[in-house]
This record gives sequence, C-alpha cells and structure tokens, in this order.
Amino acid sequence: MAVATQSLEELCINSIRFLAIDAVEKAKSGHPGLPMGAAPMAFVLWDRFMRYNPKNPKWFNRDRFVLSAGHGSMLLYALLHLTGFDSVSIEDIKLFRQWESKTPGHPENFMTEGVEVTTGPLGQGIANAVGLAMAEAHLAAKFNKPDAKIVDHYTYVILGDGCNMEGISGEACSFAGHLGLGKLIALYDDNHISIDGSTDVAFTEDVSKRFEAYGWHVLHVEDGNTDLAAIEKAIAEAKSVTDKPTMIKVTTTIGYGSPNKQNTAGIHGAALGGDEVTLTRNNLGWTYEPFVVPEDAQNHMGKAVERGADYETEWNKTFADYKAKYAEEAAVFERLISGKLPDGWDNVLPTYTAEDKGLPTRKHSENCLNKLAKVLPELIGGSADLTHSNLTEIKGSGDFQKGQYQNPNIHFGVREHAMGAICNGIALHQSGFIPYGATFLIFTDYMRAAIRLSALSRAGSIWVMTHDSIGQGEDGPTHQPIETLASLRAIPNLTVIRPADGNECSGAYKVAIEKSKENAPTLLAFTRQNVPNLTGTSIEGVTKGAYTVVDSQGTPELILIGTGSELSLCVTAAEKLTSEGKKVRVVSMPCWELFEAQDAAYRESILPSSVTKRVSVEAAASFGWHKYVGMEGDCVSIDTFGASAPGGVCMEKFGFSVENVLATAKKVLG
Repeated sequence: MAVATQSLEELCINSIRFLAIDAVEKAKSGHPGLPMGAAPMAFVLWDRFMRYNPKNPKWFNRDRFVLSAGHGSMLLYALLHLTGFDSVSIEDIKLFRQWESKTPGHPENFMTEGVEVTTGPLGQGIANAVGLAMAEAHLAAKFNKPDAKIVDHYTYVILGDGCNMEGISGEACSFAGHLGLGKLIALYDDNHISIDGSTDVAFTEDVSKRFEAYGWHVLHVEDGNTDLAAIEKAIAEAKSVTDKPTMIKVTTTIGYGSPNKQNTAGIHGAALGGDEVTLTRNNLGWTYEPFVVPEDAQNHMGKAVERGADYETEWNKTFADYKAKYAEEAAVFERLISGKLPDGWDNVLPTYTAEDKGLPTRKHSENCLNKLAKVLPELIGGSADLTHSNLTEIKGSGDFQKGQYQNPNIHFGVREHAMGAICNGIALHQSGFIPYGATFLIFTDYMRAAIRLSALSRAGSIWVMTHDSIGQGEDGPTHQPIETLASLRAIPNLTVIRPADGNECSGAYKVAIEKSKENAPTLLAFTRQNVPNLTGTSIEGVTKGAYTVVDSQGTPELILIGTGSELSLCVTAAEKLTSEGKKVRVVSMPCWELFEAQDAAYRESILPSSVTKRVSVEAAASFGWHKYVGMEGDCVSIDTFGASAPGGVCMEKFGFSVENVLATAKKVLG
C-alpha cells in the first residue's frame, strides 16, 4: 500500500510496529513478532479506553496496564513514548536492551515509569494483574461512598500463549473468576506461535472454554490484525460486565506485515534482518527512516497528555468534594496512598519476659498480626489453604470474597505460586497496602519465582512461613525444609528472619512492616513447636540482625550462634559451660541480611575476629554458616533430608539437643 492511503489509525499502529522493529534491529536482539501482531489491540486500548496521565505516571486513579507477555516489551515502550511519557524518549528506544537503559529486555517497574510491574517469567504478569484488581476492589469497598467514587479504575492485561501455558496463570485466573473481579480485563494475543514453532506441538486446549469454566466472561475477536471496530466493541462489552473478569481472545498474526517471517517462530525472538525489514517496510507502505514517527501519528497519540491532565483534574475535584464530606476517611486514604505509617504504630507489638508461657513462634506471629491490624488497616493477606496452621487470620474482620471486598482475610486456596504473584501485585498497586502470603516454609519451592520477583521488583510483600524445620514432625521429609533457608538467603534484597521467641517475633514484624514501606519484601520463618521466651531477647536486637543474648565475664573463648528454636539450646548449653569455668557468649542471629547491613564496628563487637572458636546451631543446612563460624568453628546442622516422626524425636535424632551442642562446643574448644 502507499503511504497516502494509510488512515490515521494505520499510521499510529504502524508507528508502534516499526519502533519495535527498528529497536530490535539496532540491538540485534529482542522479540519483534508480538509488538507487530498486537499493535492494533494495544492502540485501541490505549487510545480509546485507558485513563492515565503521561505527565504524572503515578496518578493514583489511573488504569493499570500489564504486559504479561513481557518479552514483547517494545510494544509497551513504543506506547509509552508515543503517548507522551517522559520516561521513554526516542533515544531510550534506540538504547533498547543496552546497559542501564530505560528499555530493558523485559519491562522492569523500577527502571521505567509507566511500567506497573516487572514481567519476565511468563504468567507472572497476569497473576500480578489479579493482585492489582484485588487492590482496587478492596480500596473501593473501603472508601467509596454512594455519592463519591474516589477509587474507580480498571486493570488491563495483554497475555500470550506462553502465559496461558504456565500453571501460575491457571491458579491466578481461577481465583480471579471465583472472586468475580469485574474490573479485570485480559486481552489474549492468540497467535499460535511459541519458540518451538506452532503451538500445535504442545498446546491444543480450548482456552476460551477453560476461562469460561473459571467463571470469566469470554469474547473472541477473530481478526485482531485489521478489525479495530471488533476490538473496540469487545473491550466496551467487557467493561459492561461488572460481576466477572473478561478474557478477550484476539486472534492475530505474529510478525504481521513481514512477508517471509510472519506467522513463524523465526520472528518470535529474533531481529528480522536488514533485507526482511526492507521488505516489511515496502509491504506496509512505510517510507520513514528508522526511529522516525510520522507527525500525524505523534500528534494523535500525544493527545493522551491533554486527556490525562483532564482525567487527573476531574479526579482531584472529586476527591476534594469527598474530603469535605468525609474528612476522617479521606485522612486515612491519604495516609495509605502516601505510603506513610501512622505515628507510634509499633507500640502495639507485644513484649515478653522469661516467665511468660512459651508458645510456637507461629502463635506469636498470629498475635502480632492481630495487634497490628488494629492500627494498620493496610494489612491484607492470608494463606494458601493453611489458615489454621499458619495462624494468619485477622480475627473478626471477615473474608475477602465476591461482594465483600472490604474484608482483609484472603483465602488463596492451594495456589502458592499465584498467591505470591498476587501479593506482589497488591504491593505494587501503590495504595499503601501491606500484603502477606502464608504457607509452610518448604512450599516456598512452589512460589520461588514470585518470591524472587518480589525482591527484584521492589514489592513490599511479607512472606509468613511456618513449620520451619524438621520440628514439623510426622509429615516427614517432603514437608521438612532443609536447604530452604540457605536458598532464600541467597536471593538479593530479600530479608529472611527466623525469630527465636515472642520478643524476636515482634522485632521481625517491626522490620517487615518498615521494609514493606521501603518497597522491599521480608520472609519470616516460624516454628510449629513451642519455644521458651528467653532473657535477653529484644525487638531492637532483631533490627540489628544479630546481637548478644548471653555474655561472658571478660572476652569470650567460645561463641554459640543460634537462630529460631535452637537459640534456647545455645542458652542452656552456655549455662552449663559457664558452670564449668568456660567463657561463653551466646549470639542470636535471626537475620543475616540485617547483620551484614550494620557497620564494621558493630559486627566486630558481636563477633570479634579474635574469637575464632564458634559454633552455629540451626536445624537446617550448614550451607553459608562457615562465613560466621570460620575454619576453627563447627555447625550443628542437618545436611540430609528429614524423617517422619514426632517433631521432638526428629530434633533429638538429628542432634538438636543440649547434649549435642555441648559435645560440639567442647570439640571446638579442644
């Protein structure tokens, strides 16, 4: 076709396509096929439906957009550039996939304003979007009034075949259907191509019927390449359905416009190549040089700036009226979206003495959650079908269900992975919410990608993990974490805390709440079995990561380092060694990461380099502990799988007893 015959809509759509083509070609790396095929649906969505303000990407009441098929990131970067976001200039697009660019290979929310969530592993994005939609529903139910809607926005997603193959999307979309999230609208780029070729080799199910079974409203646009009217009609219909989420299957051609590579795996994840780029330009009538956007297209899509300013001005007026009528609610709402904590919030955290009854740390966790919920309405979360084992219910507050979105207790069902990604979506909604998700510590293996992404994408989720060792007992090796703590501690930006008693549990929650507001996740590991409250433990000590619980008279000749339920073993062993004339210090080290964040002087004061006789005691793998015990020290640890027996028997048989700690200490002392 000739340029003169292109409509304004075609100019805009082809601008998206060729920005993607040119960026991938320059980088010699990327995924041009999806942007080329999905450009029409993306244009219709961003041009005719979505409410956002390019000059204020953080405007609260904006619609959220998630590109779950994150490999097609140039689709999103092109949209951000064309609609006037300052975060993505044409120079940024030219630096696609380059060092420290704002246009990385997959969308990163912490790199590029306008990107809501980090989408890399397929399926995470649609699961994040469920969390975003839940956050909107929760906030709307808590604050909207019949005469004033201050929370009223949609969550839109573009997902691909790969997202629909991943199990996490099934978990999350099943849950979204159960909840009836009417403001969640997913556009499925149905192009039948994945890296291995046609999806016929592995993926032949009827996706529409599956989503209908989940409880979604399902539509089909048969020609997603050119039928803009059908796309527009489908989105409008989706918005009219308020009691269930909508999935719009949009059948497209991957790499649309490329004469030799469209509808092939060859255009999924590789540059077209110079010759094919030329042929594609000729085929689509695109006479512009690389990275040049026609003035008419830029002007049209740039109208989003004026629209966005109007949307925000209108919302500001609505909120001003709301504030005048509902001052108390408005004050809470403003505090929430500001991300600030109320003054004195941590005063509710309980403290204990050694005379107080010993409890499982999971029970102390429950007490902390319920105390905090009275002063922090931003707490929302629950368990993956283990509420009464994890003890995560906020009592008397009701369950988050369809039509009852104001309640904070979420029953995720047996969906650990989706739970993780949903919590991340809630955290990244920018409503000030503090989401928590709970299961047994061993089942972090079922949600590791989401936990890792919480750390990567700076989502302030709190992971509440119980049954933290072989003390779990009779369920046996499949349910007893061994290497789990070590592997979690290896994740950058994740704070892992294993508290020893009631005071340390309160300290763990103090850290976790503060970290959440700093956009960082925390993982808390709690016991199933009772532990005593110890003299010398403290909230403040936990915030340092490691601290002295029992000290010697004069310089110690031995340091015992304990975490969690094993700290009490160290304390008792130290008493016996002291009675024998030994100088022993006991250090509680609930959190490696917090300890490493302290200055060198503090670290030296707790673990003096001159004291080389050290023993660590933790009912988990020894991996990593040698950094703290050194060449002359030893570990009371477990480097095999567990066994099925009562928890106390397991602990005894695997050497977690005062007698074995004493024997190991004496061996180290020589």
